[in-house]
Parts: sequence; C-alpha cells; structure tokens
Amino acid sequence: MADPSVIGLGKPYNRRSRLRQIFSSQKTAPYVFVLPFILSFLVFFLYPIISTVIMSFQRIDGPEDVTFIGFQNYKNLLNPHFLNAVWLTTRYTFWTILVLVPLPLVLAIFLNKKTTIGKNFFRSAFFMPALTSVIVAGLFFRLAFGEQQTTLVNSMLGVFGIKPTIWLQDADASMFVMVLLCTWRWMGVNIIYFLSGLQGIPEELYEAAAIDGASEFEQFLHITLPSLKPVIMYVVTISVYGGYSMFAESFALWNGPRSPGEIGMTIVNYIYQEGFNNNNLGFGSAIGIALFAIVMAVNLLQLFSSGFFKKEGT
Repeated sequence: MADPSVIGLGKPYNRRSRLRQIFSSQKTAPYVFVLPFILSFLVFFLYPIISTVIMSFQRIDGPEDVTFIGFQNYKNLLNPHFLNAVWLTTRYTFWTILVLVPLPLVLAIFLNKKTTIGKNFFRSAFFMPALTSVIVAGLFFRLAFGEQQTTLVNSMLGVFGIKPTIWLQDADASMFVMVLLCTWRWMGVNIIYFLSGLQGIPEELYEAAAIDGASEFEQFLHITLPSLKPVIMYVVTISVYGGYSMFAESFALWNGPRSPGEIGMTIVNYIYQEGFNNNNLGFGSAIGIALFAIVMAVNLLQLFSSGFFKKEGT
C-alpha cells in the first residue's frame, strides 16, 4: 500500500507546510483574520434579521405548523396595546434624553475643572451604578418606591409632611420612577463620554477667550458646546436606542411584562408578552420590525435636524 504522504512525482507532501503557506500568504491572510467576524455577523446578526422579517409574515402555531398570512401581522399592530406601548416608550425616551444629556454635561464640566476637590472620587461614584445589575437595581427601586407608608421614599417624604404616594400604580409617578432609575444607572456613563470630549479641547482656546474678556458662560456657548457637538450627537443617538429598547427596568419594577393599566408596557415588553407569553411569534416579529423602523426614523430625524449629513462649509 502506497504511503499517503507521497504523491505525484514522489516528493513528500507536507500538509502542514501547505496550510502554513496559505495562512501566511499576503492574499489569504486578511481573509483568514476577518473570517471569524464574517461568520459571527452572518450567524448572530444577519440570519436572525432575515428570519425575523420572514416570521413577521407568518402565523406560527408550532414548529411544523407555519402559514404565510401576508401583512396580517402588521395590520394587527393597529391595536390599543401597541399604540399605548409606542406612546409610553416615546415619552420615556424623551424624558431620559431631556435628563441624561444636559445633566451629565454640566457635571462633567464641573468634574473637569482643576479646582474641583475630590473629582476622582465623584467620577467613580457616578459610574458605580452602571456596574450594578439592572435586575438588582429594579428590585431595589420597587421596594424603595412601594405603596406602603413605611417604604423608604414614602418615609422620607413623610418627614416633610408629604402624603405617601402609590408610585407604581400611577402612570405619571411610574414614569418618574423609570426615568429616575435610568438616570441613576446611566448618568455616570454619559459623564465619562463628556469628560473624554472635554479633555480633547485645547486649553489655549479658553485662555485666549479669557484674555478677550469672555465670561465662563460665553466660553461654554462658543467653545465647549461646538467642540462637544459630535459627543452630544453620539450620546443622543445611543439614548434613543436605549430608550426604545428598555425592557429589564420595567420588567423588574412590575415583576413581569404586565403592569397595572399597562403603565409600564414598553414596546420590548409587548414583544416579550406576545412572542413568549402568548406564543405568537409571528406577531412578535412584526412588533420587532416596527420597533426597528421607529428607532431608525427617530435617529435619522435627529441626525438630519442636527446637520449631521450636511457637508462642511455649506
């Protein structure tokens, strides 16, 4: 029997050397390095998106019981539960952006000053909540904002003579709790973004403005804000995404996707309820596609309004 390592003219065929030549080739090496990313993109990103789009046109009653129903799932989106989820999520996103852009910006400016005492401590203190599990934070807020008079927040308000509030049973109060929880968790992250932008502004600009007699507020308007515009746009963009994808906070506050009067029913909660609780995967996929379209539309509107697509000098 012939030796399998010997072929053709009798020269030894070294498979390892051949593979080494392929991987070290200048033509093939770049493809080898990007292959893991391409495979991950195809398996974990592109395939789920295509499957979700296909499922949004189906009624799925079981693994082998799938029926194409055209746009019926999208027609079913016009119901009070979905419209309420869109309205609630949009309000939540609006309030989180209104709080989580200017407040971290002001705190970052304060923490960036050389004269601020203990700024390293405050930077760490603001960032610590981002390391906390959202479920743990949600459970703490649920207990702290309970309806009993003896809960933490109601007890503190009682000191000032304010009557106890049923926080998680009222629409406006529950929105306040959700925004407060989001602010507590993510303000430190946004402070880090703004601090990195502030430290990239040349100090000479402020020195020249001070020599010309510009006040600190004028320096903020004409130097800090224009220089931080890319950072502000980035923070707003990820805040839009974060607001519309909020799920775990609401889930932890009401111990599930359902809440009294749907006061905590976000769009992602609605997807979870329809897709997993009601086993309506086709309709849940249609909700997911609608959420994707909403986020894309809001982000594009924000980028157009901020002049992101305008050419410099026009």
